[in-house]
Amino acid sequence: MDGKVTIEEHFALPETLGPGSSELHRRLQDFHGERIELMDRCRVAFAILSLNGPAVQAETETAKAIDMARRANDLLAEEIAKRPDRLGGFAALPMQDPEAAIRELERAVAELGLLGANVNGFSETVGSTTHLYYDRPEYRPFWAAVEKLGVPFYLHPRNPFFNDMPFFEGHPWLTYASWAYALETAMHALRLMCGGLFDDHPRLQMVLGHLGERIPFDLWRADNVLQKNPRGMPAKKTLRAYMQTNVHVSTSGQFHDPPLHLAIREMGVERVLFSIDYPYESMEQGSTWFDHAELSDAERLAIGRTNAVSLFGLELS
Repeated sequence: MDGKVTIEEHFALPETLGPGSSELHRRLQDFHGERIELMDRCRVAFAILSLNGPAVQAETETAKAIDMARRANDLLAEEIAKRPDRLGGFAALPMQDPEAAIRELERAVAELGLLGANVNGFSETVGSTTHLYYDRPEYRPFWAAVEKLGVPFYLHPRNPFFNDMPFFEGHPWLTYASWAYALETAMHALRLMCGGLFDDHPRLQMVLGHLGERIPFDLWRADNVLQKNPRGMPAKKTLRAYMQTNVHVSTSGQFHDPPLHLAIREMGVERVLFSIDYPYESMEQGSTWFDHAELSDAERLAIGRTNAVSLFGLELS
């Protein structure tokens, strides 16, 4: 398919490169060389880039988190300005300080032209609470600001802390993307939904990668149990209602027809968007799969392009 749009593609600052091969590090710092060449070869017209993880979210000193987010967003905007026809971007945010996160998002959208936010899971901080999840009351003004701006919020995975998760002990192969990322991110997204976030902010739009971090697979069972015994859950609607109204999922790193078909059936084709997760995943593999996936022409066009154009207000030739 020509003209595809991808929405979960990454870059890095020198200090956020993290573990990985020299080839991965090179690709994370490349904006206009091999990245654009691969986009041309794979018939990707436009890519929305975001800072790799956990980056800002792993910085326990708030002042440093604010500085890192600002530098990342300035660099991203500078590189996008060289090829605005091919690249867009999501803002990194210092969620350790909700007010600072609001200011940086407003700056990133209004001054830098970024298209929303991509936050790498919970944020770390010092003190009695080391994990900051965004269903906490102090984040409600932040969510109100996101809703007012009318831009999407991409909740991107990060590894959980394993100190209280003994089932991972001795099984390192289940950490990171193989299993732990989805476990952590799904729990965070469910906390937001069950906590009534979308009741208070019904126009808010959130994006989950990897075809919904396995939430679509369990929608019926979760709702069935919660309707029988909600245990004081604040949410006024079913999880299915939020997933079909306030949540979008991307195909990043999930290049397989059955989960794609499940997401379409459970959420609606208009809630599914193409993505790759480059350079952590292969642009060739993701594009080849999508171009040959079992979809109608209308479904392929919607998922591969027009859903993203609508959600992010893109003006593409």
